[in-house]
Amino acid sequence: MDPGRRRLVIALGLLGAVIAAPTGWFVTDHLEQDDEFCVSCHLTAETPLHEHKLADFRGRPAVSLVAAHAVAGNEAAADGAFRCIDCHGGVGLVGRARVKALSAKDAFWYVVGRFDEPDQMHWPLWDQDCTQCHATYTATAPEGADPLFHEIAEHNAELGVDCVECHLSHDTEALASHYYVVPGPVRTQCARCHPEFEEALQ
Repeated sequence: MDPGRRRLVIALGLLGAVIAAPTGWFVTDHLEQDDEFCVSCHLTAETPLHEHKLADFRGRPAVSLVAAHAVAGNEAAADGAFRCIDCHGGVGLVGRARVKALSAKDAFWYVVGRFDEPDQMHWPLWDQDCTQCHATYTATAPEGADPLFHEIAEHNAELGVDCVECHLSHDTEALASHYYVVPGPVRTQCARCHPEFEEALQ
């Protein structure tokens, strides 16, 4: 290929990318407002991707933290709807770009037929995804009871523990009465600072 033609091909490719990237960004912004879009891919003809997560999300009474968010969000949202993307959308430009990049990667592997539904979240939500709604913790323990976790000042410092490491959003074993935490994973996090938890795990 002569140099002039090569430069033309490169220029057209760059122009296509400049047009496609923002177009894809805004189109997916619109599509992500529908939870059905989030589960529209199929690993087999009978099995929509994340179908069981959407069923839990819509389950009443709430069986998981995400379902509890859906109940509360549906009451608070201006349009009466709380969606998957409200937690999974990313906060700020960096957060949104991260989500878009991961979605593009997953879409590529799905299209080429090499995508498997993950059994865990390899790229968890960031704390900013949670603190966009939960900026402060106002719950307090009843008089005479031990203080709640977030009532203790040290527990609101930078602990190196993400919200989702304790509050397991899609886990149906977590109980509302325990703020949707599961004892095993939480004790593992507590053991980082409290040796007595390390001993209890052994």
